[in-house]
Amino acid sequence: MQKTLFILLGPTGVGKTDLSIQLAKEMETEIVSCDSRQFFKEMSIGTAAPTKEQLSMVKHHFIGNLSIFDYYSCGKFEMDALACINRLFETKDAVLMTGGSMLYIDAVCKGIDDLPDVDQTLRDQLNARYAQEGIDGIRAELKILDPEYYQKVDKKNYKRIIHAVEICLTAGKPYSEIRKENGKERNFNIVKIGLKRDRDELYDRINQRVNIMIQEGLEAEAKALYPHKELNALNTVGYKEMFTYFDGEWSLERAIEMIQQNSRHYAKKQMSWFNRDQDITWFHPSQEDEILAFVKETLRNQ
Repeated sequence: MQKTLFILLGPTGVGKTDLSIQLAKEMETEIVSCDSRQFFKEMSIGTAAPTKEQLSMVKHHFIGNLSIFDYYSCGKFEMDALACINRLFETKDAVLMTGGSMLYIDAVCKGIDDLPDVDQTLRDQLNARYAQEGIDGIRAELKILDPEYYQKVDKKNYKRIIHAVEICLTAGKPYSEIRKENGKERNFNIVKIGLKRDRDELYDRINQRVNIMIQEGLEAEAKALYPHKELNALNTVGYKEMFTYFDGEWSLERAIEMIQQNSRHYAKKQMSWFNRDQDITWFHPSQEDEILAFVKETLRNQ
């Protein structure tokens, strides 16, 4: 029987954690997390990482395994996650991966481009330019270096723009020429299970989850990380808003409102991404019996 990787995915706040534990128990397997924010051990409250009790129920991989000071990339995750998954397949017929980080899910399913290593000096120079001048000049440079990719890229996403310019300058040719359209072949089946809720229901859950984070100590967690706020790992919802509050630009109430708003925006972005994937079978999180039946039927047919 061919091995199967089940992927339980969906937007932030939809209810993946509890269901993933239940599914993993039923499947007698382990969980591979693909939530890129939960990799960092210093960021447990603001990322809604599984609790110690939840982690004790099923063995998890890639939760709190890194420090905010560690360099990590989507490409490194592809290699690490595949090594972990194939190791688990030595004793298990099915493995469960869960999370909502779109690029990291794609990295495991389809692979990412084999890009040249970027010289750290070049990266530092571009980041310094961005810090001093903003993104406009680098964006204009990308338009010259790779007009094709320039037409596709999110013009407001400075990380992707800087990354594309890095690759163009390093490789000596356009980033769009290097990117692959066809995914890499995997030696296991991939079955995607998506969780979705009505918008109002999801947004209410997100708002309530942020309130719970505050009650659990998000302010203190963010305060401890404030001296390191320039690190890339901390440029994320839940922390950057608290840093603005610590800078004196917002009240705490305003920061909480913005965490809720930005979390809702991120959930909308996630759903837009996932809705383009025709391989996802969708369920409401309350359909536990239907999801379990779908998993069992899938395994029987392998």
